[in-house]
Amino acid sequence: MNFFERFGLPEGKAICYSGFRSGQYPGGQYPSYEEVKEDLLLLQGHWQYLRLYDCDPHAETVLDVVRREKLPFRILLGAFLDAEMNNFGCPWGGGVYEEEQLENNRRRNNDRVLKLIELANAYPDLVCSLAVGNEACVDWTDHYVPVSRVVELVQQVKAGAPQPVTFCENYVPWLNKLKPLAGVLDFISIHTYPVWEYKHIHEALDYTRANYEMVAALYPDKPVVITEAGWATNSNGRGIDPGHVNEQNQQVYYEDLLDWTAREKILTYFFEAFDEEWKGSPDPNEPEKHWGLFRTDRTPKRAVELLWNVV
Repeated sequence: MNFFERFGLPEGKAICYSGFRSGQYPGGQYPSYEEVKEDLLLLQGHWQYLRLYDCDPHAETVLDVVRREKLPFRILLGAFLDAEMNNFGCPWGGGVYEEEQLENNRRRNNDRVLKLIELANAYPDLVCSLAVGNEACVDWTDHYVPVSRVVELVQQVKAGAPQPVTFCENYVPWLNKLKPLAGVLDFISIHTYPVWEYKHIHEALDYTRANYEMVAALYPDKPVVITEAGWATNSNGRGIDPGHVNEQNQQVYYEDLLDWTAREKILTYFFEAFDEEWKGSPDPNEPEKHWGLFRTDRTPKRAVELLWNVV
């Protein structure tokens, strides 16, 4: 049974939304009510499901805008989890912290989970599902959280909020280390990025399908959702071959992914709505900055420009 059938929700297209514009970043300046409203008016009618990464001031503004403006979105609301354990295997060396910092992170994660529960109960008409953590158990993460701790936090959320609960992670850990966590979740959420794994655009959809089918076969009694799948449009060569990323390839992957997941009725959150300049290194060609279907100035890229009749 797919996600829509299991939870009695209408089929629809989904997208990851983070509205930070030039000069804005988490923990600094957040998008205003009017900026979020502008974004969501741009997205409405084309996507029905939004994924938000954290229950921070940005998420609160999004929820406020959706309710006040009566916008037709259903929201997957997340609680981001900071590192609670050192990960010496993080390839860029960002996974090692002082014990004091790890303890502060544990307290912060407890507060985030409480906030997630609070917002879920305050917006039961808008929030259709909850995610406890994002890419916190994969081997390369810089914000590692032990699986047993994620289980504990998931159980806390399930006891405090009525929405179905998940954990969002790269597809690989679902094949082994996340089996104990899968048992307490209402549905499984995977991330699949062929371009990060050096796949050419002509291999991309087959690779994504293989990622999905491996996980789905392991958990036949759980709906499996794709909470991130996308294609960058620029790269400085760090991790992604610049020859593999451009707007044409993003369009091919986007259209192929939509066609397959619509046929199979797989809820899929495309990553992502808008480019975000704050991400990654200061290099303007850093691939982390270039996953949006829209540029930072909100003009559409090739994959979606015909939706607005832009040539």
